[in-house]
Amino acid sequence: MRLGGRGLLAAVLVCQSAWAAHPWTLGNMPSYYQGHYGTRHTIGIFYDPTYLQYRTPGLRVKLTVPYISVANLPVGAQLTNATLAARTQSGRTTSASGLGDIWLATHVTVLPERGLRPAVVPYLKIKFGTASVRKGLGTGRNDYELGVGLDTTIGTNVFPFAHIGYRFVGSPPGQGLRNIATYDAGVSIDTTARNVVTAMYAGAQSEQAGYAGPSDAILAWNYDVTAAGSGVQVYFDKGLSHGSAGLGGGVGGQVVF
Repeated sequence: MRLGGRGLLAAVLVCQSAWAAHPWTLGNMPSYYQGHYGTRHTIGIFYDPTYLQYRTPGLRVKLTVPYISVANLPVGAQLTNATLAARTQSGRTTSASGLGDIWLATHVTVLPERGLRPAVVPYLKIKFGTASVRKGLGTGRNDYELGVGLDTTIGTNVFPFAHIGYRFVGSPPGQGLRNIATYDAGVSIDTTARNVVTAMYAGAQSEQAGYAGPSDAILAWNYDVTAAGSGVQVYFDKGLSHGSAGLGGGVGGQVVF
């Protein structure tokens, strides 16, 4: 089974027997976050990612293309996804919208789950700096993240998971952004044949010195309309640090084919 990545912060769970017959997933997860993110202003971020995923039992490749709209962003600050990569204490703010940073992620299962041993799944993520630097929607630089995931099963319906990664951050001139560690852990539970509940913690170091990194508690619910995994998703996000939004959440869905 599979947990949701930080880009969507919601579980997309499809049984392995369905992957072989239905390897493609097309999904969308409109989300909204609001908080200070370590600044003096209450920032609102609408993050609407559309993704296409190809999956087999040992491979998953995912392309995510987001639309971003931000309100009350301090002048000079820059986003990465739905959080701030670079902050300022400017008293002036701006609002902007447009294409966000496109992400490409590849996960490969090098060791399948066996007995007490979890599945070992290294991954590579690339963030392409496609978001506008002028509008503050991105840094304009590529990021590269390497990491590994551990996924296991307890009984027939409980699926613990954990991921740790290291991101090589592209820093614009004068910003001094730092490479960071990323991490998450949680558990997904099949409460019925078509309902899945996921609770997880996700965090990362701050790309900018002197500020707290994001730290979030997330609760997600998936309902599969079809046996292949097409369905709807709802999630809630509570920020646990000054580097996160105070509250966030989203509602979306996916079609598996």
